[in-house]
Amino acid sequence: MPEVVVARPREGKFNKNAARRVRRAGKIPAVLYGAGHEPVAVEVDPKQISRILYSETGHNTIFDVKVGSDSAKAMIVEWQYEPIKDQLIHIDMKRIALDKPLRLHVRVKLIGTPVGVKTEGGILDQVLREVEIECLPADIPSHLDVDISGLGLHQVLRVKDLPHSDKIRYITAEDATVAHVVAIREEAAPAAEGAAGAAAGEAAAPAEPEVARKGKAEAKPEGGAKK
Repeated sequence: MPEVVVARPREGKFNKNAARRVRRAGKIPAVLYGAGHEPVAVEVDPKQISRILYSETGHNTIFDVKVGSDSAKAMIVEWQYEPIKDQLIHIDMKRIALDKPLRLHVRVKLIGTPVGVKTEGGILDQVLREVEIECLPADIPSHLDVDISGLGLHQVLRVKDLPHSDKIRYITAEDATVAHVVAIREEAAPAAEGAAGAAAGEAAAPAEPEVARKGKAEAKPEGGAKK
């Protein structure tokens, strides 16, 4: 059974003080929009949202959202975390039409150890951890598995080598590099140059504190959203 998220409409002013009051009450502010409907400001249970983001399908999970007597299929499209307290503070949800294709990012899962790492002294470098695809909501894969055990030193895995079917269309360029096996010395030189550049940058300007992070929920969901 799909998760049912019960969202309660928010009333009054939608400012930082109002958002804090929602969070103090144990909820988080959210916005529901899409499918030709006007955006609706709501509040939702953060435990439910975290459960969705930590699930196998993560932010690509399609669930039921209920606002009063209105019910719709929806996805989480943006989310924001407070990094110090490690708490969800805002999400955006989008209504989904089950008969219309969606564009979304899906994780690439590499299976096996490349022969270039096992016997040729190389290092695996994964350049793309997710790719953009288009498909119907019912055909969204939780991730894209690809066997890389045959990948040798200096060989490249490209988007065109990922699983293809007539149900999904790749938006990311087919010749884009997903992963490759490089020699250790090739990896070390840029790393050393990068470290030197970073040290120079730190000396030139003080670091700024991190406020919000955006991305896909793997080990920990991270996101960015409008307040």
